[in-house]
Amino acid sequence: MKVAVIGAGSVGFTRKLVRDILKVEALQDTEFALHDINAGNLDMVAQIVRKDIEANRLPARVSTSTERRAALTGARYVICCVRIGGLDAFHHDIEIPLRYGVDQCVGDTICAGGLMYGMRTVPEILAFCRDIREVAEPGAWFLNYANPMAMNTWAAIEHGGVANTVGLCHGVQHGWRQIAEVLGAKDANEVEYICAGINHQTWYVDLRWNGRRIGRDELLAAFERHPQYSQEEKVRIDVLRRFGVYSTESNGHLSEYLPWYRKRPDEIPGWIDLTNWINGETGGYLRYCTEQRNWFETDFPRWLGEAGAPLADYTRSDEHCSHIIEALETGKPYRGHFNVRNQGLITNLASDCIVETPGTVDRFGLNMTAGITLPMACAATCSVTVNVQRMALKAAVEGDLEMLRLAMLHDPLVGAVCNPEEVWQMVDELLVAQAQWLPQFADAIPGARERMGRARPSAKASTGAARLSVRSVEELREARAPRDAAHSPSELAG
Repeated sequence: MKVAVIGAGSVGFTRKLVRDILKVEALQDTEFALHDINAGNLDMVAQIVRKDIEANRLPARVSTSTERRAALTGARYVICCVRIGGLDAFHHDIEIPLRYGVDQCVGDTICAGGLMYGMRTVPEILAFCRDIREVAEPGAWFLNYANPMAMNTWAAIEHGGVANTVGLCHGVQHGWRQIAEVLGAKDANEVEYICAGINHQTWYVDLRWNGRRIGRDELLAAFERHPQYSQEEKVRIDVLRRFGVYSTESNGHLSEYLPWYRKRPDEIPGWIDLTNWINGETGGYLRYCTEQRNWFETDFPRWLGEAGAPLADYTRSDEHCSHIIEALETGKPYRGHFNVRNQGLITNLASDCIVETPGTVDRFGLNMTAGITLPMACAATCSVTVNVQRMALKAAVEGDLEMLRLAMLHDPLVGAVCNPEEVWQMVDELLVAQAQWLPQFADAIPGARERMGRARPSAKASTGAARLSVRSVEELREARAPRDAAHSPSELAG
């Protein structure tokens, strides 16, 4: 069996996925084909993975290639964890909207940064799908971790022609552990749950602790009295108070998907916490990714030295990937929450959109639970995002400038902060800055550049309401990033 990893240059995430798969005895003879456009990072990751395999005397093989089709040829499973444009493009996603008052924490799903991320990524997703159809094993599975999750998965299914496409995220598992902790469960498995919604706007619509249903009032009281989460999750707790259900996503993520919490700079600090970037820091994910890249490039010898630990001591993660592959290959059933086309899975969301809902995998494939109805407030919030995604997907596939402008205009946070003319100018500035990653907009970019030259500036001078400085490698070594380590850049894929 061959498993290809596109965008394998993230050492932490690639190594985790490989070790998860190798933890399954039946999968230990897998061939891992690692692909990345950065040959240096690819080589470093391959060295670490090979050392893990050799030290554990496993039959698995590792190959590397900067040529994508070579890696995909004959693959049964294709894992996608790319970031198109890297940190250079990501910098524009955060800094340009910030000048217009759009203060983002993560910027990889919707909001201005997420929409531009989709413009860069969707064309590449379609290229991946073309190669999968042409050279991968017939019926190959495309397991997508790359953000913006819903747009990428929608593109692969509707325009890419790869039927076995599943979007994978772990926000559901992270929030579930929080809930179990605040309730006082001795073991998180005492708490059963059903989540439904769209990626990064998914809701715990049914919670049961040892069989007893948990309602809003009990859960709200539990979060409000928790010494840590009552300070770190103020947006999520406020939404729970008003919507009646808890969101899967972190405080920083959720705050930028809604129009209410980040539109007034003087109010932002009251809704976030700076002990961890994911709690809402301005540009927090960009800062953290930058620090981790610098740290990895400097400390690679240490990473390599620590590789090769006994697999017997490794605890398999709850990333869905290895469990899906195990279920399909061995028939062992696996239940999780997956991103797929709706088609009646959630009754009060559009049938063509991508939803994140419960399903089970076995030898027969992916079997989803249908007929879930979201609370009206959750459905209303998700529906706004779905319409933004739909417009953005059309813009990304067709290079449609007007549709990109309209998607940006209808984004909840952008629309809460900017007037229409500011949105038009911001889109022009983003297109010009990211031209090298936006070939589908080649005809539109000269006009954007011309308009920028004669437009009356609308950008606001803003450095962000809650900005922290990038730490040096020496500072990172001293701190060892104990809290940040719980949320690596790779772990936020999806």
